[in-house]
Amino acid sequence: MKAKHLAVVATLFLSLAFLSACSSGSKGNTIKLQGAGASFPAPLYLKWFKDYGAAHPSIQVDYQSVGSGTGVKNFIDKTVDFAASDRAMTPDEMAKVSGGVQLIPMTAGAIVLAYNLPDVPTLKLSREAYSGVFLGKVKKWNDPLITKDNPGVKLPDQPINVVVRADGSGTSFVFTKHLSAISPEFEKTVGVDQMPNWPVGTKSKGNEGVTASIITTPGSIGYVEYGYAKSQNLHTAELQNKSGEFVAATPDTAKAALASAQLPDNMIVWVSDPDGKDSYPIVTFTWMLFYKQYSDKDKLEALQAVVNYGLTEGQKDSDALGYVPLPPSVVAKAQEAVKSL
Repeated sequence: MKAKHLAVVATLFLSLAFLSACSSGSKGNTIKLQGAGASFPAPLYLKWFKDYGAAHPSIQVDYQSVGSGTGVKNFIDKTVDFAASDRAMTPDEMAKVSGGVQLIPMTAGAIVLAYNLPDVPTLKLSREAYSGVFLGKVKKWNDPLITKDNPGVKLPDQPINVVVRADGSGTSFVFTKHLSAISPEFEKTVGVDQMPNWPVGTKSKGNEGVTASIITTPGSIGYVEYGYAKSQNLHTAELQNKSGEFVAATPDTAKAALASAQLPDNMIVWVSDPDGKDSYPIVTFTWMLFYKQYSDKDKLEALQAVVNYGLTEGQKDSDALGYVPLPPSVVAKAQEAVKSL
């Protein structure tokens, strides 16, 4: 009986060991990638990661939309596998990352001025008018700088509630880069910054927060990525471009603005005030940030697969979500960079 009892115990032990090994193997086969950063491209990235994970259950990507500033910090601190930023990285920031950094443009888009005036479905803003709004000099909706370009539009005699970002933001960086390009006063007093010292405005966190503030606050205006305004059916202003034309943000006008951009070897290019009468004036590429070297081979291969998906099949999601698909020449250059990791 004793021998028989030992045999049963041994069999149970082996069975449990086998099940434990299977369970551990199952967990081991799931590769989890952690990313964080820009809110500007977050809706597109989250769709990519969800769709790719559904087709490849062994690879799961957790992306946190925390803003470009926090994303870059997390990347430098090496608490993530990759990050995302609309302001790229500075040479000083890159120097803090041992082993090197590879930036790869993943999509592009427009920054719009969304506003909450239910009775004003169309609005034109000159360069002087919208830079004046964010300088705190144009304070009312019926200011002459606004009314002169909107004949026949009944603009309310009420204060403009400006909404700006509270966090370190690539969207703020790109927006202030544009404002500095068109307004010497803005360049001198505020300048280009991911967290500007705005002279006016209530603060909200992320593109998500700014969008929500505009929706809930009548008389407000704020800067957000085009897709956020599109998804919430917000009114967006037609902005005066370098050629003097008032242009609405659309995929076509954003493509026109980016058409002349030449991507250098470091993959960083800015189009702060594009030429062309059909060009929307505030556009940018946005980047994912990768380490040149990864110690985990399986994680590296999974990361390369996910990024290549975004650069190919994922580009087909761009238009519907309010982004600009990358030109084929940019995709080809980006794919070569992915291989170099």
